[in-house]
Amino acid sequence: MRKRLSVEDYTAGILAGDRIMLSQAITVTESRLPADKELAAAILKETLPHSGNAFRIGITGVPGVGKSTFIESFGTYLTSLGKRVAVLAVDPSSQKSRGSILGDKTRMERLSHNPLAYIRPSATGLFLGGIARSTREIMLLCEAAGHDIILIETVGVGQSETLVKGITDFFLLLMLAGAGDELQGIKKGIMEMADAIAINKADGDNAQAAALAVSAYQNALHLFPKADSGFPTEVLTCSALQENGMEAIWKLIREFEKTTRANGFFDQNRQNQNLNWMHDLIRQSLENQFFSDAAVKTKLTSLEEAVRDGRELPDSAAEDLLRTFRNVKS
Repeated sequence: MRKRLSVEDYTAGILAGDRIMLSQAITVTESRLPADKELAAAILKETLPHSGNAFRIGITGVPGVGKSTFIESFGTYLTSLGKRVAVLAVDPSSQKSRGSILGDKTRMERLSHNPLAYIRPSATGLFLGGIARSTREIMLLCEAAGHDIILIETVGVGQSETLVKGITDFFLLLMLAGAGDELQGIKKGIMEMADAIAINKADGDNAQAAALAVSAYQNALHLFPKADSGFPTEVLTCSALQENGMEAIWKLIREFEKTTRANGFFDQNRQNQNLNWMHDLIRQSLENQFFSDAAVKTKLTSLEEAVRDGRELPDSAAEDLLRTFRNVKS
C-alpha cells in the first residue's frame, strides 16, 4: 500500500518547486473527501507565508477570440524573460454529466513542455464565476512553489465572470475585430471591469479592422466611470498566432502594477479580495450545512414539487425551509 504523504512532505516539495508534489497537492485541494479537505487546509496553512508574491492576471474573452493561443504566446514571451509562469485554465463542466474535457495542455502543447511554465486545467464543477471552486487555493500553492506570474484563463465571457476580477491583480479582456458589432457583443459590466482590452488576430487582412476596433473601444471607454485603480483602461492590438504585441501588453501590465502599488490600490485590492474570499467560504459552508441537514432534506423534495407545480410560492417555500433549518440549529 502506498504511503500517505504528510503535510511536511507536501510543504517541502512545494517550496522546493517540485512539480509532481505541487500537482498532487492541487489534487488533494480539489478533492471533496473530508480527509483530503483537512489535509488541504493544513498544506495551505503551511505554505501561505510563502505565497502572495506573484502577479495575478485574469484573461477572458468572447468565443473564438483565441484565449488559449494568446496564453501560450504570452506565456512563452514571459518565460523568455526568465519568468516562471503558472497557467490555471478553467474548463466548463457539463450540466448533464458534470464532466469536463480538460484539454488545455493539448491546446497549449508548446508551453506545456516549457520548463518555466506549469499548466493546470480544472473543471468548474458547476461553480459559477468563471473559475473553479479551488482556483484561489491552487493559485496560492503555485505562488508558494515559486511562480512569478499566474495566468487564469476563464471559461468565457459573460455576467458570471466577476469572480475572476475578484481574485486577480489585472484583468485582461480579449476581443475580436470585424466580427459584427463589437460593442454590442459584450456586456458593459465586463468592459468596466477590464484593466485593458486587447484586440487579438490583428494580422493580415484583419489589421485595418483591428485598428478601427481600437478607436471604437477607446471612444466607448470614455463614457465609463474612472477606474478605481487610478489607471486608465487602454486598448491594444495583438496577434497571438504571430506572437506580435506581447511585449506591449506586458509593458502596459508592468506600468499598471507600478501605478497601483504607488497609489496603494494594489495592497487594498488584495486585502479586499481576502475578505471577500472569507465571506464566500462562509456562504458555501452555510449552504452545505443547509442542504445536508436531515430535517431540510425531509421537506425539500415535497416543497420543490409544490413550487414546480405552482402550488407554493418560491419565497414562502424558501422561508419554510430556512425556518426548519434555524429551528434545528437552535
